[in-house]
Amino acid sequence: MKSVVLLSGGLDSTVSLAQALRETEVSLALTFDYGQRSAAREIMAAKKIAGYYGICHQVLALSFLKDVTGTALVRENQAIPEPLVSDLDVHEQALSNAVRVWVPNRNGLFINVAAVFAEARQCGIIVTGFNREEAKTFPDNSFAFVQAANNALAYSTLNQVKVVSYTQQLDKEEIVQLGRRLKVPLEHIWSCYLGGEEMCGRCESCRRFSRALQSPGRC
Repeated sequence: MKSVVLLSGGLDSTVSLAQALRETEVSLALTFDYGQRSAAREIMAAKKIAGYYGICHQVLALSFLKDVTGTALVRENQAIPEPLVSDLDVHEQALSNAVRVWVPNRNGLFINVAAVFAEARQCGIIVTGFNREEAKTFPDNSFAFVQAANNALAYSTLNQVKVVSYTQQLDKEEIVQLGRRLKVPLEHIWSCYLGGEEMCGRCESCRRFSRALQSPGRC
């Protein structure tokens, strides 16, 4: 089965890509620039990762998303939440932070754009980088969302493209462990909401990535 991969250059999408290369024939990796603060660094990371694996990579601009959202991922006058590590698993706090970085229908849009490329390239699968940990506060990471998307794609694509995430049942620690088993180039990953010279180490994405990297692992 051929696939199109949504590649942000972050941990989840990169590990999902690595697994997709074992499970499918990857036809294309897509990265979206929607005016997010980290766009340039995400694109750079995704290009390095695509180059590492020798796969076709394309960047698509969806600039209108920045125009219609006032959330902190795209608005520099809005503060990016900086939770303590101890707050990451406090549901009320994590939910509040999620609202502050929510972009309207982002994953829904990405999947539907990817479906256009998938059908045109005769690919039956769209690979995404969702995870169990963030699905608790981001409903568009959830299994229910993927099921709903696949129900819609069964009608909107002639070849009935399906969304698959090889990381969806895993938390961040488990994704890092899988990435290490697959020899993923973790040094190329950009997992930060900001676009500085280095990852900030303070935003939620950085905190979760750092915590997973530092975990001693499970037997």
